[in-house]
Amino acid sequence: MAPPLTPPVRTLMGPGPSDIHPRVLEALGKPTVGHLDPFYLETMDELQGMLRALFRTENPLTMAISATGSAGMEATVVNLIEPGDAMVVCVNGVFGTRMTDVAQRAGAEVTTVEKPWGEVFSVADLAPALESKPKVVGIVMAETSTGAWQPIPDIAAAVRDAGAMLLVDAVTSLGGVPVEVDQWGIDAIYSGSQKCLSCPPGLAPVSFSPRAVDAVMNRRTKVQSWYLDVSMLANYWGSDRVYHHTAPINMSYGLYEALRVIHEEGLEACFDRHALNHQALKAGLNALGLEFTAQEGHCLPMLNAVRIPDGVDDAHTRRQLLERFGIEIGGGLGAFKGQVWRIGLMGYASRANNVLLFLAALEQLLSEQGVSIDAGSSVAAANSVYQ
Repeated sequence: MAPPLTPPVRTLMGPGPSDIHPRVLEALGKPTVGHLDPFYLETMDELQGMLRALFRTENPLTMAISATGSAGMEATVVNLIEPGDAMVVCVNGVFGTRMTDVAQRAGAEVTTVEKPWGEVFSVADLAPALESKPKVVGIVMAETSTGAWQPIPDIAAAVRDAGAMLLVDAVTSLGGVPVEVDQWGIDAIYSGSQKCLSCPPGLAPVSFSPRAVDAVMNRRTKVQSWYLDVSMLANYWGSDRVYHHTAPINMSYGLYEALRVIHEEGLEACFDRHALNHQALKAGLNALGLEFTAQEGHCLPMLNAVRIPDGVDDAHTRRQLLERFGIEIGGGLGAFKGQVWRIGLMGYASRANNVLLFLAALEQLLSEQGVSIDAGSSVAAANSVYQ
């Protein structure tokens, strides 16, 4: 017999998943019904309405893909792209690189526009690539590997003026900072349930504009993926309720409650909370001499990427945080592997007590490794922000 399942209690302050809100955990355990049960269909309707409010859109085709955020990326790409289509992808971290790979596998002729990791894109950076009249331009709004926050409005306008459709990765940004799908003119967008929504990984909220839906419905070829073909998924999430797959009922309960929690708090209050805790954490980290990797003025509030001080052991520090203090943070990816810590303040994890606990623990571990710091300086700096 396998032993009983007894997972440890952790404070999840990495790049995801984030701490799960207790109400969400409770919702996950509610009675399962059928995926075509009238109760579940009503739940889907309410879920769609709350997602539209969070995405700030009226798009009818707004739903939760039954898979993780990476499937949201794949769903948006494979539905908009046909073999031979031209696509521009902005690459300034791991997830722009991943979008490039997905687009190439879908048969796109991909042009990448690249910036150093941690920097963001301007309209001028994209101008040469837009002259080729691509069908789709893909960009990551919150690059989880670098902590860089990409402004979208000006780029969205430039993409629209070029006659292309804009595809946005909002996996880390949704629920932590404003996302304005209709106002900015985003054609397709995807996210994940496990970041600022504080729900377990397993669902990928997506939304398609009417222009994007028109492109999907008038394809010359079938969508590469049967499971992710939104022309069929639309019939399940729409009024016809045509069976497509057995949806993850209890995960839908979890996302439903997670969205209720966000809307009860209020979007602006939610965004303000993320910003405040980020500022407190940043003040504390700066007091310890840690530098952020993202371009100045473009640091994400929910994902703080900082350079590891010289002489400090990356893996040892993260392991000690986990074993001694129950805190999980993330290491660097790709070009930042071994050089960066990624500290998440996402959703339910974005709380003052987490910020202060983490800073106190980090101070102790850095001091043990010979880093010269003023004891209590980081906590004091954070508290000055809260006060």
